[in-house]
Amino acid sequence: MVIQSNMPVAGIISAWPSTKDVFVKYGIDTNTNSSLDQIISDNKLESLVDELNNTINSSDVTCIEGG
Repeated sequence: MVIQSNMPVAGIISAWPSTKDVFVKYGIDTNTNSSLDQIISDNKLESLVDELNNTINSSDVTCIEGG
């Protein structure tokens, strides 16, 4: 996965504009520089990160260990 829970919302949207609709769906301010794990509860965090990564067509397969 490319998008991770410690990334800031505004940075994610800047890099992947297609994710904006996902944030709107979850009721998250799209202009915040707070990280995902700071603004959303743990029980919704995993599904949000999964949906964001699905939106940009990223998965565990697209990542390599160490970078």
